[in-house]
Amino acid sequence: LIPIVDGGTEGFAGQARIIFPRITSCFECSLDAFPPQRNFPLCTIAETPRRPEHCIAYASILQWPKEFPDKKLDKDSPEDMQWVYQQALARAEQYSIPGVTYMLTMGVVKNIIPAVASTNAIVSAACVGEVVKLLTFMSQTLNTYMMYMGSQGVYSHTFVYERKDDCAVCTSAIRKLVLKRTDTLNQLIQQLKEGDLRLQSPSMTSGGGKTLYMVKPAALEQATRPNLDKAVSSLLDAGEEVTVTDPVLENISLSLSIEFE
Repeated sequence: LIPIVDGGTEGFAGQARIIFPRITSCFECSLDAFPPQRNFPLCTIAETPRRPEHCIAYASILQWPKEFPDKKLDKDSPEDMQWVYQQALARAEQYSIPGVTYMLTMGVVKNIIPAVASTNAIVSAACVGEVVKLLTFMSQTLNTYMMYMGSQGVYSHTFVYERKDDCAVCTSAIRKLVLKRTDTLNQLIQQLKEGDLRLQSPSMTSGGGKTLYMVKPAALEQATRPNLDKAVSSLLDAGEEVTVTDPVLENISLSLSIEFE
């Protein structure tokens, strides 16, 4: 058994945790706690900007390709970023939107997560302390999650992060999935990508050994591609199990029990 000690910070907030594989909750169990990646609707960016971030996104996503169609925006180039900043500033002035700065431009374009040295030091110390306890057995380890909140004082809270009963990584439970009889295999795959599992490129085989869809190798992907447009109900019986593999799951497979409405 190899424990995992993990820590992370964002601004004045941070966390430290310890994971005992198959015993405590894992990373997958806590994915729902993370906010979704911030994206701006293109219609808002192009037509009705209301925030400085909208102006910056307009300059980097829409204006840059028009001005430089054969050149990719280099996010590490001061010249490129200065151009984006100036264009965003001009658009902000056009719509009377304050708050566009060069630092904000860098943050939006490069998706920079703010870091505070004191927060990093506190969370790092917490992680090192857990490693020392694991190596020396000098004390009880963290059980299992510590949150640090330093925006309004020095405060931390420790609690047990519970395992998900249907976690694809740390449990062997079969997940039940209810589909419409008209849902296609491609819709099922998109559901697995956009749902709580957040899979990247799932491959599937039925419990009877039938290959439903395989991403690799290319020849097998081409052979199973026609199944994507077929209704799942035409490929599987109600209650039949499906085995799913994906790079996110690494060496673990996910078992699904498919039911139909």
